[in-house]
Amino acid sequence: MTSNPTWILKRFPTGLPGPDDFSLEQRAAPTAGPGDLLVRTLWLSVDPYMRARLSPAKNYAASQKTGEMMTGGGVGEVIISESPLFRPGDIVQADDFGWQPLTTIAAKTAIRLDPASAPVQTSLGCLGMPGLSAYFSLLHTGRPKEGETVLISAASGAVGQIAGQIARIKGFDPVAIAGSDAKIEWCKGIGYRTGINHRSESDLTGAIAKACPSGVDVFMDNTAGPIHDAALLNLNTFGRIVIVGTVALADRFDQPDIGPRFLRRILVARARIEGFLLDDFEAHYAEARSQLTRWYQEGLLEAREDVAEGIEAAPHALTRMLKGENFGKQLVRV
Repeated sequence: MTSNPTWILKRFPTGLPGPDDFSLEQRAAPTAGPGDLLVRTLWLSVDPYMRARLSPAKNYAASQKTGEMMTGGGVGEVIISESPLFRPGDIVQADDFGWQPLTTIAAKTAIRLDPASAPVQTSLGCLGMPGLSAYFSLLHTGRPKEGETVLISAASGAVGQIAGQIARIKGFDPVAIAGSDAKIEWCKGIGYRTGINHRSESDLTGAIAKACPSGVDVFMDNTAGPIHDAALLNLNTFGRIVIVGTVALADRFDQPDIGPRFLRRILVARARIEGFLLDDFEAHYAEARSQLTRWYQEGLLEAREDVAEGIEAAPHALTRMLKGENFGKQLVRV
């Protein structure tokens, strides 16, 4: 292959990213330098955190630079290895894949995958960053006790679907919030006790109260916005809110997040609101991956995927995921 279609960030988007914010350029195939791997891309991961990178604003992750190649998580087959750690034919996962069919990644960032253990794309979903986020945000930050009610927004998404199943496995009481009746029905099929379609409810606070008659002990907030406000008004004394994502704000990322200020409610409930970043738990990744893999192989974890086809589909997949149109973990099969 002498030509390698590559997605470039043309400009920082205002609101949701659109096709005019990116350009597909025909570039020469890259070459692997010392310590690098030349990889044929099989899968690309599309995740909510990418919206934060498409902005010059200061954030926990470095901004994607305009005029440069888009990057993110991916899985691919090693074509050429300039590292003793890998050889051609290995299947690897890393977080620095370019949005292109042939890409180079640093060998030190790559993880060798065993296709016999699980489908390789699960390393981008239930056995990768989303699965780890669900595991640590629920069990280590939220810290629910057996029997407590755990309310989870974006419950059918990459993180939410795994968090709900872990809650079921651990004996918690998981309740789903998602954006369609079909998503709610699917969530109930994987272990959520019940669910709320937030798009069809005129009184979200009341709907949560009905679904959680004993109140909410832990709220895993994957969205922010009005869902957060309604959950907070149903929070039990000493309840915990874990801020995992703010995808509901994707169309106004650079604007202030202004809504009701329920400080009195937080005070009276002695509630804890805590932000979650996966990087804080890096020392424990291996332990969590091992547990998630065991659950997956035992049939206790089900992972739904929403697959877009071809490198040309990557920006569109990002936009539809940020709009909540995906059903399951959003992937691009290259």
